Amino acid sequence: MSRLASRALPLADLKLIERQRLVDDRGFLARIFCARDLAACGWNKPIMQINHTYTRTKGTVRGMHFQRRPCSEMKLVNVIRGEVWDVAVDLREGSATFLHWHAEKLSAENGRALLIPEGFAHGFQSLTDDVEMLYCHSAAYDPVAEGGLRPSDARLAIAWPLAISAMSSRDRELPLIDQDFRGISLL
Repeated sequence: MSRLASRALPLADLKLIERQRLVDDRGFLARIFCARDLAACGWNKPIMQINHTYTRTKGTVRGMHFQRRPCSEMKLVNVIRGEVWDVAVDLREGSATFLHWHAEKLSAENGRALLIPEGFAHGFQSLTDDVEMLYCHSAAYDPVAEGGLRPSDARLAIAWPLAISAMSSRDRELPLIDQDFRGISLL
């Protein structure tokens, strides 16, 4: 019996994961990752890396990051403390939704996760102070394959819900999308 449900989102292969929580007077138990259940949602690779992030200040933006092949990665993004506005941007070459973005509120309270397919950039804005997240990755980080887009790029026009209170200099200096950018190939 699956303890999660997935909902398709407006960008092909992007999924919102809603977990069933087993609740009693002590609290709850929820599965963060179950290969069998997530395979039905499109996760078809092993977990190669799990990252734990902490974001101190409400309004902080992190992203928009991705990896090129051969290190393209799926991500399962989970919030374990606080709340974020989690954003995925379709960068797949030839996609009907190329450069379109979609965002979902993820929080420790709602227990939702975002399943982000290969070929997407990912970032988030913290909606509360003291946010902690766990990311499951289908590929190990490789600095040679790393890419990113500036979160404030007008061509993306991401409507961040809060004024940006903090962003790394690295993210602030990511390149703007130029006219020649055709996306990233998954082949």
